[in-house]
Parts: sequence; C-alpha cells; structure tokens
Amino acid sequence: MASRKIERIVESTKRQVAEKIVELRETHGLTQLQLSELAGIDRKTINRIENGHYSPSIDTLTRLALALQVSVSDLVGS
Repeated sequence: MASRKIERIVESTKRQVAEKIVELRETHGLTQLQLSELAGIDRKTINRIENGHYSPSIDTLTRLALALQVSVSDLVGS
C-alpha cells in the first residue's frame, strides 16, 4: 500500500475517532473537563484528540471508552 494512501487512512480514522468521542461526550452531557476527570486524562489531551491534533494511545482509548461506557471498538469502528 502506498505511503500516501496509508496517511489518508490514518487521518480519516483519527478524524472519525475524534468525532465519535465528541458525539458520545455530548450525548452523556459531559464537558471536556468532566470527561477528563472520569477518564483520568488531562483536559488538554481530550481537547487535542477532539480537534485531531493528537492520536490517542490504546491506554487513552480504553480510559475514554470506560468513561463513556462503550467499548474501544465503538470508538474506533466505522
């Protein structure tokens, strides 16, 4: 697979994860600060993820999934 195509897929996936986190956070009526406290993650990290400036690690995705009461696959799935 060409490097350029991989980069496009990575960026698309990062955007989808960000959108899903925002959607779930808002559905739960949470602010970024509240989500950060529930997940044990810095609020700035939540902001960076939601704005597509940071790719979360598996640990971070797991913390977010637990805080949002979903599975990790719910965050990264299509």
